[in-house]
Amino acid sequence: TQMTQVFFETTDELFFSDFTSSPSQNFLLKTNRLFRDPSAWYHIFIAVDTTQGTASNRIKIYVNGVQETSFATESYPSENFDCAINVNQIHTIGNRNGASFFFDGYLSEFVFVDGTAQAHTDVGEFDEDSGIWKPKAVSGLTFGTNGFYLDFEDSGALGADVSGNTNNFTV
Repeated sequence: TQMTQVFFETTDELFFSDFTSSPSQNFLLKTNRLFRDPSAWYHIFIAVDTTQGTASNRIKIYVNGVQETSFATESYPSENFDCAINVNQIHTIGNRNGASFFFDGYLSEFVFVDGTAQAHTDVGEFDEDSGIWKPKAVSGLTFGTNGFYLDFEDSGALGADVSGNTNNFTV
């Protein structure tokens, strides 16, 4: 089994990895920046384009519109690597490793675009008045075959994909 994971580590670092159950680490990025305010709102955007020739261009992480460039651990996928988020297996959101490691917070939206690496400015922008990063409507994005958009607006069907692809999740 191959897994792609994004989570806050107990050390308050943001962690993004992909590994195979061997266990073999395919890539790992762990921020130097610490996220210690559990009540704060974070907009996390990760662009993955493994076709890039330069390893550090294959994954870009943005938090509230600012690119993370300082990592405590930094290893990138090989060129043209296929991450686990786009393979035919069970996917989970808010659960790490399919075990009892559950996300303890709120998610306002979850967007996955398949086949193209979007720019962080396609999904967010700095407010002209306050300077605070805010999300943009993503209805104009092309989500690709396996892409999905979970807006969590239907309490009776929290995993409903509203991208038009019907890639729905079960609760």
